[in-house]
Amino acid sequence: MTDDSLRYPICKFTPPATYTKEEIAQWIADIKALPMQLRNAVIGLTNDQLNTPYRPGGWTIKQVVHHVADSHMNSIIRFKWGMTEENPTIKTYHEDRWAILGDYELPVESSLKLLEGLHQRMVALFESFTDADWDRTFFHPEAGIEITLKRNLAMYSWHSRHHLAHIQNTKF
Repeated sequence: MTDDSLRYPICKFTPPATYTKEEIAQWIADIKALPMQLRNAVIGLTNDQLNTPYRPGGWTIKQVVHHVADSHMNSIIRFKWGMTEENPTIKTYHEDRWAILGDYELPVESSLKLLEGLHQRMVALFESFTDADWDRTFFHPEAGIEITLKRNLAMYSWHSRHHLAHIQNTKF
């Protein structure tokens, strides 16, 4: 495997050209399924395995699990800002700096539990959206672009599958 295929096991995210109701439903299903898929991917792993990087120079499996929780907490807030404000500017964060903070030493169970409740809330939120809601936007200051909520959903579906593949593809 090349470093790029280890880094992006399901390829880099590419925003869809179109957004169908079927695709939106699939992306919501991906979000709904992730907590159990992550749990199944790490169940039974030893501490040494959890502390194994998914690629040379990459995060450990434990860091990946905690990162997904952090990222998806930020995501639901971005969706809520997009639903309650007109094109708000979101707050970005330094993922790499978060990944070395003390809470990343906790057992992965803490983030697995968090993701279960968080994704339940995300799915309930998404299922309440109208077609027009999916077209609402927020401004991403690092990217310098407006992002629709439907594009953000597609990205977080990809993000879920992307990091799950990191864990599933790790060779111990």
